[in-house]
Amino acid sequence: MASRCGETATANVRFEQRFGEFKEMGFVDIGELHSRQPSLEYKQIQKDIVVTGGCFECCIKCLGGIPYASLIATILLYAGVALFCGCGHEALSGTVNILQTYFEMARTAGDTLDVFTMIDIFKYVIYGIAAAFFVYGILLMVEGFFTTGAIKDLYGDFKITTCGRCVSAWFILLTYLFMLAWLGVTAFTSLPVYMYFNVWTICRNTTLVEGANLCLDLRQFGIVTIGEEKKICTVSENFLRMCESTELNMTFHLFIVALAGAGAAVIAMVHYLMVLSANWAYVKDACRMQKYEDIKSKEEQELHDIHSTRSKERLNAYT
Repeated sequence: MASRCGETATANVRFEQRFGEFKEMGFVDIGELHSRQPSLEYKQIQKDIVVTGGCFECCIKCLGGIPYASLIATILLYAGVALFCGCGHEALSGTVNILQTYFEMARTAGDTLDVFTMIDIFKYVIYGIAAAFFVYGILLMVEGFFTTGAIKDLYGDFKITTCGRCVSAWFILLTYLFMLAWLGVTAFTSLPVYMYFNVWTICRNTTLVEGANLCLDLRQFGIVTIGEEKKICTVSENFLRMCESTELNMTFHLFIVALAGAGAAVIAMVHYLMVLSANWAYVKDACRMQKYEDIKSKEEQELHDIHSTRSKERLNAYT
């Protein structure tokens, strides 16, 4: 911030010196200066006039360069990914404990693809999702800062390049694909929520209806093969202990929170799509305006050169 304030003071001194020089040349006001000098020079004078004051103006200018829409989307994305990854990981661990403790299931020896191996794979996928979207959120924030700076400094030294526009278009495509992926993750996360809701309903009906003989068979959920019979009924001790334990209730609610986190990530992706699309439209218009200003500046320079040449010719002819 101190450096920005120093730049402000330097700009003020430079403006006073340049304005004094133009005043010595016979220009009375800024309007006359604009009529007889190139537009780029006039724009620089305008920027020097605006950049006046102390550190308060510097703070306002710095705060104005923050991409608040991208910041909100990034916070929502990080919150959703954190809820999904953290709660999903713990819910999978709780599922393993429930299967081993109450359904008396054991890991299959060898390279057989059983439910425990699939749970381990899901955990590694969660690790990858957390790392990937942490980096992707940072990249989108950086893109938001550069795009905001390019739009706000359109008339300065910052030029919008074709590479920058290609990067913005690539982020739009990538964010759209990630949104579709998160929609699939949300749909997939709803499956264990549905399974645990059925288990919770059976436990609740057992406590409400006396003498009810209900059974929970894992084969109907596809967790085990048809040949394996892994079921517990309400009359068994394992079923009663599972319903009375806090582990079942905790795992069920962890899956619900993970589902909410996946939904938040989908909303964040939609928010990012709106932000990136708006930035793309602004940058596209800014590029057209930039080309227009460049052409206008060249034409004004040519007119100024012609006017200066004719003035010199008339002065030579008069003398």
